[in-house]
Amino acid sequence: MIRRDLPKWLFLALAIGGIVVLLGLYQWMSVRQTAINPKQTTIPSYAKLAEGVNRVFQTQGTAENPKPPMFWADVGATLWRLAVGLGLGVAASIVVGVLMGCYRWIEAPLSPIIMFMSKVPPIAMMPLYFAVAGIGFRMYILMVALSVFFSMAQAIFQAVRDNVTDEAISKAYTLGASEFEVIYEVIWKQILPNVLDCVRSQIGPAMIYLLAAEYSMGEPGVGCQIRMQGKLLNFHIIFVYIFVLGVLGLLLDFGLEWFRKWLCPWFQEGR
Repeated sequence: MIRRDLPKWLFLALAIGGIVVLLGLYQWMSVRQTAINPKQTTIPSYAKLAEGVNRVFQTQGTAENPKPPMFWADVGATLWRLAVGLGLGVAASIVVGVLMGCYRWIEAPLSPIIMFMSKVPPIAMMPLYFAVAGIGFRMYILMVALSVFFSMAQAIFQAVRDNVTDEAISKAYTLGASEFEVIYEVIWKQILPNVLDCVRSQIGPAMIYLLAAEYSMGEPGVGCQIRMQGKLLNFHIIFVYIFVLGVLGLLLDFGLEWFRKWLCPWFQEGR
């Protein structure tokens, strides 16, 4: 039967089983590839992966002039760019999306532009970002912010239109609410769960666009490190970074989901 529930123990067993099968399949592929080419590095063994973990956390530089491990330098630079760019893009998209949903005179000139730009791949705009913001921190921020702004502004505008009825707005006015109170108490609180879900869905694409920019620019960051290690065929290091990116993405996703449940308990109950 479709959507038939499973006992928790069976669900957990199947989840663990899937991970075990995946790890076993990787081990089989590594052994098979090593048998074909003993010097292969594209599918490193688990021992080689452990060596990669140790290497990325080793202190760099010399004894007289030690430097932090490259892992912290790369991940720190990438996360800082992601946080600033995503924060600016989300804030701008909330303001524009809500105003478009509230006022037709704002929707009319902006909706065609936002609808069109939301369909343009941000990576195709990278040369324009270079020309406008130069090479450096501002370019990364501009790319991440705009990559999420257009699609998220359109999603928020649509959420206002679909989730907030004219009757609810009219009732608020009838009860004496001001325009600001209608926007905040009726519209904003109604679409807040959708906004948080939209932010969750934008983390992955924003990370992709940021890594693509770092890969092209060659400045310190996870994307640049993956490019350099890829040229050296050090896949035991690349896989460590890929695993860390996956873990960070899961933590951000689960964190936002928990925050939405805590902040908007009525939304979870109504689903």
